Amino acid sequence: MNFFIKSILLFFTVYISSCKPNTPKQISKNQKPKLVVGIVVDQMRYDYLTRFEDKYGEGGFKRLIREGFSLENAHFNYIPTYTAVGHTSVYTGTTPDHHGIIGNHWYDKFEKKMIYCVDDNNYKTIGNDSKGGKKSPYRMLTTTVTDQLRLAQNMMGKTIGIGIKDRSAILPAGHTANAAYWFDGGSKGQWISSSFYLDKLPDWVIEFNASEKADEYLKQPWETLYDINSYTESIQDDNNFEQVFKGENKPIFPHDIPNLRGQNNNYSIIKAIPAGNSFTTDFAKAAIIGEELGKGEFTDFLALSYSSTDYVGHQFGVDSKEIQDTYLRFDKDLESLLLFLDERIGQDNYTVFLTADHAAVQVPNYLKSVKIPANYLSADKFSDYVNQITKKYFNSDDFVENISNLQIFLKKETIEKKKLTVDHVAKTIAENAVLYQGIYKALTAKEVLNGSFKKGILNNLKNGYNQKLSGDILLVPNPSTIIYPKKGSTHGSGYSYDTHVPIIFYGNGILKGSSKKAYKITDIAPTISNLLRIEFPNGTNGEIIEEVLK
Repeated sequence: MNFFIKSILLFFTVYISSCKPNTPKQISKNQKPKLVVGIVVDQMRYDYLTRFEDKYGEGGFKRLIREGFSLENAHFNYIPTYTAVGHTSVYTGTTPDHHGIIGNHWYDKFEKKMIYCVDDNNYKTIGNDSKGGKKSPYRMLTTTVTDQLRLAQNMMGKTIGIGIKDRSAILPAGHTANAAYWFDGGSKGQWISSSFYLDKLPDWVIEFNASEKADEYLKQPWETLYDINSYTESIQDDNNFEQVFKGENKPIFPHDIPNLRGQNNNYSIIKAIPAGNSFTTDFAKAAIIGEELGKGEFTDFLALSYSSTDYVGHQFGVDSKEIQDTYLRFDKDLESLLLFLDERIGQDNYTVFLTADHAAVQVPNYLKSVKIPANYLSADKFSDYVNQITKKYFNSDDFVENISNLQIFLKKETIEKKKLTVDHVAKTIAENAVLYQGIYKALTAKEVLNGSFKKGILNNLKNGYNQKLSGDILLVPNPSTIIYPKKGSTHGSGYSYDTHVPIIFYGNGILKGSSKKAYKITDIAPTISNLLRIEFPNGTNGEIIEEVLK
Protein backbone atom coordinates (compact mmCIF):
# COMPACT_ATOMS: atom_id res chain seq x y z
CA MET A 1 0.00 0.00 0.00
CA ASN A 2 2.78 2.40 0.86
CA PHE A 3 4.43 1.56 -2.47
CA PHE A 4 1.15 2.30 -4.30
CA ILE A 5 0.70 5.70 -2.59
CA LYS A 6 4.31 6.65 -3.32
CA SER A 7 3.83 5.76 -6.97
CA ILE A 8 0.70 7.93 -7.22
CA LEU A 9 2.49 10.88 -5.59
CA LEU A 10 5.47 10.48 -7.90
CA PHE A 11 3.15 10.45 -10.94
CA PHE A 12 1.44 13.70 -9.90
CA THR A 13 4.78 15.35 -9.12
CA VAL A 14 6.12 14.55 -12.59
CA TYR A 15 2.82 15.58 -14.21
CA ILE A 16 2.66 18.92 -12.41
CA SER A 17 6.32 19.62 -13.26
CA SER A 18 5.65 18.93 -16.93
CA CYS A 19 2.82 21.47 -16.92
CA LYS A 20 5.06 24.30 -15.67
CA PRO A 21 6.23 26.79 -18.31
CA ASN A 22 9.80 26.25 -19.53
CA THR A 23 12.23 28.44 -17.65
CA PRO A 24 14.88 30.07 -19.82
CA LYS A 25 18.42 28.76 -19.52
CA GLN A 26 20.79 31.01 -17.69
CA ILE A 27 23.01 32.73 -20.30
CA SER A 28 26.61 33.12 -19.26
CA LYS A 29 27.87 36.67 -19.27
CA ASN A 30 31.14 35.31 -20.64
CA GLN A 31 29.69 33.98 -23.93
CA LYS A 32 30.71 37.13 -25.76
CA PRO A 33 34.37 38.20 -25.65
CA LYS A 34 35.41 40.80 -23.13
CA LEU A 35 37.81 42.26 -25.70
CA VAL A 36 38.05 42.15 -29.48
CA VAL A 37 41.46 42.92 -30.99
CA GLY A 38 41.41 43.71 -34.70
CA ILE A 39 44.92 43.52 -36.18
CA VAL A 40 45.65 44.99 -39.61
CA VAL A 41 49.16 44.36 -40.92
CA ASP A 42 50.04 47.01 -43.49
CA GLN A 43 51.11 45.57 -46.89
CA MET A 44 51.01 41.91 -45.82
CA ARG A 45 50.82 39.50 -48.75
CA TYR A 46 49.19 36.13 -48.05
CA ASP A 47 52.32 34.30 -49.14
CA TYR A 48 54.32 35.76 -46.24
CA LEU A 49 52.47 33.16 -44.13
CA THR A 50 53.65 30.28 -46.30
CA ARG A 51 56.99 31.58 -47.57
CA PHE A 52 58.51 32.17 -44.15
CA GLU A 53 56.57 29.41 -42.38
CA ASP A 54 59.59 27.24 -41.55
CA LYS A 55 61.27 30.10 -39.70
CA TYR A 56 58.30 31.32 -37.66
CA GLY A 57 58.06 30.33 -34.01
CA GLU A 58 55.13 28.37 -32.59
CA GLY A 59 53.50 31.22 -30.68
CA GLY A 60 52.75 33.88 -33.31
CA PHE A 61 51.32 33.27 -36.78
CA LYS A 62 51.46 29.50 -36.28
CA ARG A 63 49.45 29.72 -33.07
CA LEU A 64 46.74 31.78 -34.75
CA ILE A 65 46.54 29.33 -37.67
CA ARG A 66 46.78 26.21 -35.49
CA GLU A 67 44.19 27.27 -32.91
CA GLY A 68 42.10 29.65 -35.01
CA PHE A 69 40.49 29.69 -38.47
CA SER A 70 42.50 30.74 -41.52
CA LEU A 71 40.97 31.85 -44.83
CA GLU A 72 43.47 31.01 -47.55
CA ASN A 73 41.65 32.57 -50.50
CA ALA A 74 40.60 36.00 -49.22
CA HIS A 75 40.83 39.04 -51.46
CA PHE A 76 40.09 42.74 -51.65
CA ASN A 77 37.29 43.31 -54.14
CA TYR A 78 37.93 46.88 -55.29
CA ILE A 79 40.47 49.30 -56.72
CA PRO A 80 42.50 51.14 -55.37
CA THR A 81 44.21 48.97 -52.77
CA TYR A 82 45.66 51.69 -50.55
CA THR A 83 46.10 51.94 -46.79
CA ALA A 84 43.19 54.23 -45.89
CA VAL A 85 40.82 52.41 -48.22
CA GLY A 86 41.85 49.01 -46.87
CA HIS A 87 41.45 49.87 -43.20
CA THR A 88 38.08 51.47 -43.91
CA SER A 89 36.80 48.53 -45.95
CA VAL A 90 37.83 46.00 -43.29
CA TYR A 91 35.92 47.83 -40.57
CA THR A 92 32.88 49.04 -42.54
CA GLY A 93 32.27 45.83 -44.46
CA THR A 94 31.83 47.75 -47.68
CA THR A 95 33.76 49.25 -50.59
CA PRO A 96 34.75 52.82 -51.61
CA ASP A 97 31.62 53.27 -53.72
CA HIS A 98 29.73 53.33 -50.41
CA HIS A 99 32.09 54.38 -47.61
CA GLY A 100 33.66 57.34 -49.46
CA ILE A 101 37.35 56.80 -48.66
CA ILE A 102 38.66 56.50 -52.22
CA GLY A 103 42.39 56.86 -51.51
CA ASN A 104 44.96 58.07 -49.03
CA HIS A 105 45.01 61.36 -50.89
CA TRP A 106 42.64 62.18 -53.72
CA TYR A 107 41.62 65.11 -55.89
CA ASP A 108 38.58 66.90 -54.50
CA LYS A 109 36.65 68.13 -57.54
CA PHE A 110 34.58 70.45 -55.36
CA GLU A 111 37.47 72.11 -53.53
CA LYS A 112 39.72 71.85 -56.63
CA LYS A 113 42.69 70.49 -54.71
CA MET A 114 44.28 67.30 -53.41
CA ILE A 115 43.03 66.33 -49.96
CA TYR A 116 44.15 63.84 -47.32
CA CYS A 117 41.70 61.25 -46.03
CA VAL A 118 41.68 62.25 -42.33
CA ASP A 119 42.73 65.92 -42.35
CA ASP A 120 40.28 68.13 -40.44
CA ASN A 121 41.15 71.71 -39.47
CA ASN A 122 38.19 71.83 -37.07
CA TYR A 123 40.31 70.01 -34.49
CA LYS A 124 43.71 70.44 -32.86
CA THR A 125 46.54 68.23 -31.76
CA ILE A 126 46.32 66.65 -28.33
CA GLY A 127 49.75 65.81 -26.95
CA ASN A 128 52.07 68.42 -28.43
CA ASP A 129 52.16 71.67 -30.41
CA SER A 130 52.44 70.14 -33.89
CA LYS A 131 49.76 70.06 -36.59
CA GLY A 132 49.82 66.26 -36.68
CA GLY A 133 46.63 65.91 -34.66
CA LYS A 134 44.31 68.05 -36.79
CA LYS A 135 42.46 64.92 -37.87
CA SER A 136 39.09 63.15 -37.74
CA PRO A 137 37.18 60.37 -39.56
CA TYR A 138 34.52 62.72 -40.96
CA ARG A 139 35.18 61.83 -44.61
CA MET A 140 34.21 58.21 -43.88
CA LEU A 141 30.50 58.18 -44.70
CA THR A 142 29.42 54.91 -43.08
CA THR A 143 29.68 53.36 -39.64
CA THR A 144 32.26 50.77 -38.62
CA VAL A 145 31.89 47.58 -36.59
CA THR A 146 33.50 49.54 -33.76
CA ASP A 147 30.76 52.19 -34.04
CA GLN A 148 28.07 49.52 -34.03
CA LEU A 149 29.50 47.91 -30.90
CA ARG A 150 29.40 51.24 -29.08
CA LEU A 151 25.83 51.89 -30.24
CA ALA A 152 24.68 48.38 -29.30
CA GLN A 153 26.00 48.84 -25.76
CA ASN A 154 24.47 52.30 -25.33
CA MET A 155 27.94 53.86 -25.70
CA MET A 156 29.29 51.64 -22.95
CA GLY A 157 32.47 49.67 -23.44
CA LYS A 158 35.55 51.29 -24.94
CA THR A 159 36.99 51.52 -28.43
CA ILE A 160 40.64 52.51 -28.86
CA GLY A 161 42.46 52.84 -32.19
CA ILE A 162 46.26 52.54 -32.39
CA GLY A 163 48.63 52.79 -35.35
CA ILE A 164 51.88 54.51 -36.22
CA LYS A 165 50.00 56.05 -39.18
CA ASP A 166 47.20 58.46 -38.30
CA ARG A 167 44.80 57.06 -40.92
CA SER A 168 45.43 53.52 -39.69
CA ALA A 169 44.38 54.47 -36.15
CA ILE A 170 41.50 56.82 -36.96
CA LEU A 171 39.46 55.06 -39.63
CA PRO A 172 39.17 51.62 -37.92
CA ALA A 173 38.27 53.25 -34.59
CA GLY A 174 35.25 54.85 -36.24
CA HIS A 175 33.24 57.94 -35.40
CA THR A 176 32.42 57.04 -31.79
CA ALA A 177 35.81 55.88 -30.48
CA ASN A 178 36.97 56.89 -27.03
CA ALA A 179 40.36 57.66 -28.54
CA ALA A 180 42.72 57.02 -31.43
CA TYR A 181 46.49 57.40 -31.10
CA TRP A 182 49.24 57.65 -33.69
CA PHE A 183 52.96 58.42 -33.67
CA ASP A 184 54.31 61.90 -34.35
CA GLY A 185 57.89 61.37 -35.54
CA GLY A 186 60.42 63.95 -36.66
CA SER A 187 61.75 65.83 -33.65
CA LYS A 188 58.74 64.94 -31.47
CA GLY A 189 58.80 61.19 -30.95
CA GLN A 190 55.41 61.10 -29.21
CA TRP A 191 52.08 59.33 -29.44
CA ILE A 192 49.39 61.95 -30.02
CA SER A 193 45.65 62.26 -30.65
CA SER A 194 43.05 64.76 -31.83
CA SER A 195 40.61 67.00 -29.99
CA PHE A 196 37.95 65.13 -31.95
CA TYR A 197 38.35 62.49 -29.22
CA LEU A 198 40.00 64.06 -26.19
CA ASP A 199 40.73 67.29 -24.34
CA LYS A 200 44.03 65.97 -23.00
CA LEU A 201 46.14 62.82 -23.08
CA PRO A 202 45.43 60.26 -20.36
CA ASP A 203 48.13 59.82 -17.74
CA TRP A 204 49.16 56.43 -19.14
CA VAL A 205 49.97 58.00 -22.55
CA ILE A 206 51.93 60.81 -20.92
CA GLU A 207 53.89 58.25 -18.92
CA PHE A 208 54.56 56.15 -22.01
CA ASN A 209 55.80 59.17 -23.97
CA ALA A 210 58.10 60.05 -21.07
CA SER A 211 59.56 56.54 -20.93
CA GLU A 212 61.86 57.18 -23.93
CA LYS A 213 61.10 53.75 -25.36
CA ALA A 214 61.58 55.03 -28.91
CA ASP A 215 65.11 56.14 -28.05
CA GLU A 216 65.85 52.71 -26.60
CA TYR A 217 64.94 51.05 -29.88
CA LEU A 218 66.88 53.60 -31.93
CA LYS A 219 70.08 52.93 -30.00
CA GLN A 220 70.38 49.53 -31.68
CA PRO A 221 71.53 48.81 -35.25
CA TRP A 222 69.14 46.79 -37.39
CA GLU A 223 70.76 43.39 -37.73
CA THR A 224 69.09 40.18 -38.88
CA LEU A 225 67.34 38.17 -36.19
CA TYR A 226 69.00 34.98 -37.39
CA ASP A 227 72.07 34.26 -39.51
CA ILE A 228 71.49 36.11 -42.78
CA ASN A 229 72.76 33.08 -44.71
CA SER A 230 69.73 31.16 -43.45
CA TYR A 231 67.37 33.64 -45.16
CA THR A 232 67.11 31.51 -48.26
CA GLU A 233 63.51 32.59 -48.97
CA SER A 234 64.65 36.07 -50.09
CA ILE A 235 66.99 37.35 -52.79
CA GLN A 236 70.61 38.35 -52.18
CA ASP A 237 71.11 41.24 -49.79
CA ASP A 238 73.22 43.39 -52.12
CA ASN A 239 71.05 44.00 -55.18
CA ASN A 240 69.87 46.79 -57.45
CA PHE A 241 66.17 46.65 -56.59
CA GLU A 242 66.12 48.35 -53.16
CA GLN A 243 66.20 51.92 -51.92
CA VAL A 244 68.78 52.94 -49.32
CA PHE A 245 68.41 54.99 -46.17
CA LYS A 246 69.86 58.47 -46.52
CA GLY A 247 73.50 58.17 -45.46
CA GLU A 248 73.90 54.59 -46.75
CA ASN A 249 75.82 53.53 -49.84
CA LYS A 250 74.22 50.12 -50.15
CA PRO A 251 70.89 48.63 -49.00
CA ILE A 252 72.56 45.89 -46.97
CA PHE A 253 72.71 44.64 -43.38
CA PRO A 254 73.50 45.82 -40.81
CA HIS A 255 71.69 49.17 -40.98
CA ASP A 256 73.36 51.58 -38.56
CA ILE A 257 70.18 53.14 -37.15
CA PRO A 258 71.86 55.21 -34.37
CA ASN A 259 73.94 57.04 -36.96
CA LEU A 260 71.28 57.11 -39.67
CA ARG A 261 68.42 58.60 -37.62
CA GLY A 262 69.74 62.17 -37.93
CA GLN A 263 69.63 62.05 -41.73
CA ASN A 264 66.28 60.21 -41.84
CA ASN A 265 63.97 62.57 -39.95
CA ASN A 266 65.06 61.51 -36.47
CA TYR A 267 62.24 59.64 -34.69
CA SER A 268 60.46 58.92 -37.97
CA ILE A 269 63.03 56.26 -38.83
CA ILE A 270 61.44 53.94 -36.27
CA LYS A 271 58.47 53.65 -38.63
CA ALA A 272 60.74 52.16 -41.31
CA ILE A 273 62.35 49.38 -39.27
CA PRO A 274 60.94 46.30 -37.46
CA ALA A 275 61.35 48.08 -34.13
CA GLY A 276 58.34 50.19 -35.12
CA ASN A 277 56.14 47.10 -34.77
CA SER A 278 57.65 46.27 -31.36
CA PHE A 279 57.13 49.88 -30.30
CA THR A 280 53.49 49.71 -31.41
CA THR A 281 53.04 46.47 -29.44
CA ASP A 282 54.45 48.14 -26.33
CA PHE A 283 51.98 51.00 -26.72
CA ALA A 284 49.08 48.59 -27.29
CA LYS A 285 49.89 46.76 -24.06
CA ALA A 286 50.06 50.08 -22.22
CA ALA A 287 46.63 50.99 -23.64
CA ILE A 288 45.09 47.69 -22.52
CA ILE A 289 46.39 48.28 -19.00
CA GLY A 290 45.77 52.05 -18.87
CA GLU A 291 42.22 51.83 -20.22
CA GLU A 292 41.49 48.56 -18.38
CA LEU A 293 40.27 47.02 -21.64
CA GLY A 294 38.53 43.69 -21.22
CA LYS A 295 37.95 44.24 -17.50
CA GLY A 296 34.48 45.78 -17.50
CA GLU A 297 30.94 44.52 -17.92
CA PHE A 298 30.83 45.39 -21.63
CA THR A 299 32.85 44.28 -24.65
CA ASP A 300 35.79 46.56 -25.53
CA PHE A 301 37.49 46.85 -28.90
CA LEU A 302 41.17 47.53 -29.70
CA ALA A 303 41.73 48.41 -33.37
CA LEU A 304 45.46 47.82 -33.81
CA SER A 305 47.44 48.54 -36.98
CA TYR A 306 51.06 47.60 -37.70
CA SER A 307 52.64 49.84 -40.33
CA SER A 308 56.40 49.24 -40.29
CA THR A 309 55.81 46.28 -42.59
CA ASP A 310 54.56 48.76 -45.20
CA TYR A 311 57.48 51.16 -44.87
CA VAL A 312 59.98 48.32 -45.19
CA GLY A 313 58.13 46.84 -48.17
CA HIS A 314 58.06 50.15 -50.01
CA GLN A 315 61.76 50.74 -49.47
CA PHE A 316 63.24 47.30 -49.95
CA GLY A 317 60.63 45.29 -51.86
CA VAL A 318 58.75 42.10 -51.11
CA ASP A 319 61.64 39.75 -51.95
CA SER A 320 64.26 41.45 -49.76
CA LYS A 321 66.16 40.17 -46.74
CA GLU A 322 64.73 43.20 -44.93
CA ILE A 323 61.12 42.20 -45.46
CA GLN A 324 61.86 38.63 -44.36
CA ASP A 325 63.57 39.84 -41.20
CA THR A 326 60.70 42.25 -40.52
CA TYR A 327 58.16 39.41 -40.58
CA LEU A 328 60.28 37.06 -38.49
CA ARG A 329 60.57 39.80 -35.88
CA PHE A 330 56.89 40.69 -36.15
CA ASP A 331 56.04 37.04 -35.51
CA LYS A 332 57.73 37.44 -32.12
CA ASP A 333 55.83 40.67 -31.44
CA LEU A 334 52.61 38.83 -32.21
CA GLU A 335 53.56 36.02 -29.83
CA SER A 336 54.32 38.57 -27.11
CA LEU A 337 50.94 40.26 -27.61
CA LEU A 338 49.01 36.98 -27.47
CA LEU A 339 50.78 35.89 -24.28
CA PHE A 340 49.99 39.28 -22.76
CA LEU A 341 46.31 38.88 -23.69
CA ASP A 342 46.28 35.38 -22.18
CA GLU A 343 47.57 36.72 -18.88
CA ARG A 344 45.71 40.01 -18.77
CA ILE A 345 42.32 39.12 -20.29
CA GLY A 346 42.24 35.32 -20.12
CA GLN A 347 42.48 32.86 -23.02
CA ASP A 348 38.73 32.36 -23.35
CA ASN A 349 37.81 36.01 -22.96
CA TYR A 350 39.13 37.65 -26.12
CA THR A 351 38.74 37.37 -29.89
CA VAL A 352 41.34 38.36 -32.46
CA PHE A 353 41.16 38.81 -36.19
CA LEU A 354 44.26 39.45 -38.26
CA THR A 355 44.29 40.69 -41.84
CA ALA A 356 45.99 43.27 -44.07
CA ASP A 357 44.96 46.52 -45.71
CA HIS A 358 46.45 45.44 -49.07
CA ALA A 359 49.36 43.36 -50.32
CA ALA A 360 52.12 44.47 -52.74
CA VAL A 361 53.71 43.90 -56.14
CA GLN A 362 57.17 42.47 -56.58
CA VAL A 363 59.67 45.08 -57.79
CA PRO A 364 59.04 45.30 -61.57
CA ASN A 365 62.73 45.61 -62.35
CA TYR A 366 63.36 42.40 -60.43
CA LEU A 367 60.57 40.65 -62.34
CA LYS A 368 62.04 41.90 -65.61
CA SER A 369 65.43 40.50 -64.56
CA VAL A 370 63.88 37.02 -64.44
CA LYS A 371 62.00 37.54 -67.74
CA ILE A 372 58.54 38.21 -66.28
CA PRO A 373 56.56 41.04 -67.97
CA ALA A 374 56.57 44.17 -65.80
CA ASN A 375 57.10 47.87 -66.33
CA TYR A 376 56.87 51.46 -65.11
CA LEU A 377 54.62 54.32 -66.18
CA SER A 378 55.67 57.98 -66.13
CA ALA A 379 52.87 60.18 -64.75
CA ASP A 380 54.26 63.25 -66.54
CA LYS A 381 54.59 61.51 -69.91
CA PHE A 382 51.09 60.09 -69.66
CA SER A 383 49.70 63.53 -68.79
CA ASP A 384 51.38 64.96 -71.89
CA TYR A 385 49.87 62.15 -73.96
CA VAL A 386 46.35 62.92 -72.72
CA ASN A 387 46.81 66.60 -73.60
CA GLN A 388 47.91 65.54 -77.08
CA ILE A 389 44.66 63.57 -77.43
CA THR A 390 42.46 66.56 -76.58
CA LYS A 391 44.58 68.83 -78.80
CA LYS A 392 44.20 66.46 -81.73
CA TYR A 393 40.46 65.84 -81.44
CA PHE A 394 39.19 69.07 -79.86
CA ASN A 395 41.92 71.62 -80.58
CA SER A 396 42.49 72.24 -76.87
CA ASP A 397 45.01 71.05 -74.31
CA ASP A 398 43.08 72.60 -71.42
CA PHE A 399 40.45 69.95 -70.79
CA VAL A 400 42.15 68.05 -67.99
CA GLU A 401 41.86 69.32 -64.42
CA ASN A 402 43.80 66.57 -62.64
CA ILE A 403 45.31 63.13 -63.14
CA SER A 404 45.91 61.14 -59.95
CA ASN A 405 45.33 57.63 -58.59
CA LEU A 406 44.92 56.44 -62.20
CA GLN A 407 41.89 58.67 -62.65
CA ILE A 408 41.39 61.62 -64.99
CA PHE A 409 39.26 64.56 -63.84
CA LEU A 410 37.98 66.82 -66.62
CA LYS A 411 37.28 70.56 -66.67
CA LYS A 412 33.54 70.30 -67.23
CA GLU A 413 32.84 74.04 -67.54
CA THR A 414 35.63 74.50 -70.09
CA ILE A 415 34.37 71.57 -72.15
CA GLU A 416 30.78 72.79 -72.11
CA LYS A 417 31.85 76.30 -73.17
CA LYS A 418 33.30 74.67 -76.29
CA LYS A 419 29.79 73.27 -76.91
CA LEU A 420 31.03 69.75 -76.32
CA THR A 421 29.68 67.12 -73.96
CA VAL A 422 31.75 65.69 -71.13
CA ASP A 423 30.65 62.16 -72.13
CA HIS A 424 31.98 62.61 -75.66
CA VAL A 425 35.32 64.02 -74.51
CA ALA A 426 35.72 61.35 -71.83
CA LYS A 427 34.95 58.56 -74.31
CA THR A 428 37.45 59.94 -76.83
CA ILE A 429 40.19 60.16 -74.19
CA ALA A 430 39.45 56.64 -72.90
CA GLU A 431 39.51 55.12 -76.40
CA ASN A 432 42.93 56.65 -77.03
CA ALA A 433 44.37 56.24 -73.51
CA VAL A 434 44.09 52.47 -73.81
CA LEU A 435 46.52 52.68 -76.75
CA TYR A 436 49.23 54.05 -74.45
CA GLN A 437 51.93 51.51 -73.65
CA GLY A 438 51.33 50.07 -70.17
CA ILE A 439 47.60 50.91 -70.01
CA TYR A 440 45.46 47.78 -70.11
CA LYS A 441 41.96 49.24 -69.82
CA ALA A 442 40.43 52.73 -69.83
CA LEU A 443 36.76 53.29 -69.06
CA THR A 444 34.64 56.38 -68.67
CA ALA A 445 32.83 56.93 -65.40
CA LYS A 446 29.55 56.38 -67.23
CA GLU A 447 30.72 52.99 -68.53
CA VAL A 448 31.82 51.96 -65.04
CA LEU A 449 28.60 53.15 -63.41
CA ASN A 450 26.31 51.48 -65.93
CA GLY A 451 28.40 48.36 -66.51
CA SER A 452 27.51 44.98 -65.06
CA PHE A 453 30.75 43.27 -64.06
CA LYS A 454 30.15 40.20 -61.91
CA LYS A 455 33.81 39.44 -61.24
CA GLY A 456 37.34 40.24 -62.28
CA ILE A 457 39.30 43.46 -62.61
CA LEU A 458 36.37 45.51 -63.92
CA ASN A 459 34.20 44.45 -61.00
CA ASN A 460 36.96 45.67 -58.69
CA LEU A 461 37.08 48.94 -60.62
CA LYS A 462 33.33 49.41 -60.24
CA ASN A 463 33.40 48.71 -56.49
CA GLY A 464 36.06 51.39 -56.07
CA TYR A 465 34.23 53.98 -58.15
CA ASN A 466 32.35 56.57 -56.11
CA GLN A 467 29.95 58.50 -58.34
CA LYS A 468 30.22 61.67 -56.28
CA LEU A 469 33.97 61.67 -55.64
CA SER A 470 35.78 59.75 -58.38
CA GLY A 471 37.13 60.96 -61.72
CA ASP A 472 35.67 60.97 -65.24
CA ILE A 473 38.00 58.34 -66.71
CA LEU A 474 39.40 55.34 -64.83
CA LEU A 475 42.58 53.55 -65.90
CA VAL A 476 43.88 50.04 -65.30
CA PRO A 477 47.57 49.42 -66.05
CA ASN A 478 49.04 46.14 -67.22
CA PRO A 479 49.88 43.60 -64.51
CA SER A 480 53.03 44.49 -62.55
CA THR A 481 53.09 47.95 -64.17
CA ILE A 482 53.32 50.80 -61.67
CA ILE A 483 53.82 54.54 -61.30
CA TYR A 484 56.64 54.46 -58.75
CA PRO A 485 60.42 54.81 -58.41
CA LYS A 486 62.34 51.96 -60.02
CA LYS A 487 63.46 50.57 -56.67
CA GLY A 488 61.15 49.24 -53.96
CA SER A 489 57.58 47.91 -54.02
CA THR A 490 54.16 49.51 -54.06
CA HIS A 491 50.46 48.59 -54.33
CA GLY A 492 47.12 49.94 -55.47
CA SER A 493 45.91 47.63 -58.24
CA GLY A 494 43.14 45.05 -58.40
CA TYR A 495 45.48 42.23 -59.35
CA SER A 496 45.99 39.23 -57.09
CA TYR A 497 49.40 40.35 -55.84
CA ASP A 498 47.68 43.40 -54.30
CA THR A 499 44.39 41.78 -53.28
CA HIS A 500 45.33 38.39 -51.78
CA VAL A 501 45.81 38.82 -48.02
CA PRO A 502 45.48 36.72 -44.86
CA ILE A 503 42.31 36.63 -42.82
CA ILE A 504 42.65 34.71 -39.56
CA PHE A 505 40.07 34.57 -36.76
CA TYR A 506 41.08 33.34 -33.32
CA GLY A 507 39.72 33.01 -29.79
CA ASN A 508 36.31 33.31 -28.18
CA GLY A 509 33.53 32.13 -30.48
CA ILE A 510 35.88 30.92 -33.26
CA LEU A 511 36.24 27.39 -34.58
CA LYS A 512 39.57 25.78 -35.47
CA GLY A 513 40.22 25.12 -39.13
CA SER A 514 40.92 26.62 -42.52
CA SER A 515 39.12 27.20 -45.80
CA LYS A 516 40.07 27.50 -49.46
CA LYS A 517 36.72 29.06 -50.40
CA ALA A 518 36.77 32.55 -51.88
CA TYR A 519 35.98 35.31 -49.40
CA LYS A 520 36.04 39.10 -49.56
CA ILE A 521 37.73 41.45 -47.13
CA THR A 522 34.32 43.06 -46.60
CA ASP A 523 33.10 39.83 -44.96
CA ILE A 524 35.12 40.50 -41.79
CA ALA A 525 32.87 43.22 -40.34
CA PRO A 526 29.55 41.32 -40.64
CA THR A 527 31.21 38.19 -39.24
CA ILE A 528 32.51 40.01 -36.15
CA SER A 529 29.16 41.80 -35.83
CA ASN A 530 27.36 38.46 -35.83
CA LEU A 531 29.77 37.05 -33.26
CA LEU A 532 29.03 40.04 -31.01
CA ARG A 533 25.27 39.88 -31.77
CA ILE A 534 25.14 43.49 -32.92
CA GLU A 535 23.83 45.26 -36.01
CA PHE A 536 26.10 45.39 -39.07
CA PRO A 537 27.80 48.66 -40.06
CA ASN A 538 25.24 50.69 -42.00
CA GLY A 539 26.88 50.37 -45.42
CA THR A 540 27.83 46.71 -45.20
CA ASN A 541 27.45 44.53 -48.27
CA GLY A 542 29.73 41.74 -47.06
CA GLU A 543 28.44 38.41 -45.79
CA ILE A 544 28.84 36.39 -42.58
CA ILE A 545 31.58 33.78 -42.86
CA GLU A 546 29.56 31.04 -41.21
CA GLU A 547 32.24 28.35 -41.18
CA VAL A 548 34.51 30.26 -38.77
CA LEU A 549 31.90 30.74 -36.03
CA LYS A 550 30.98 28.28 -33.29
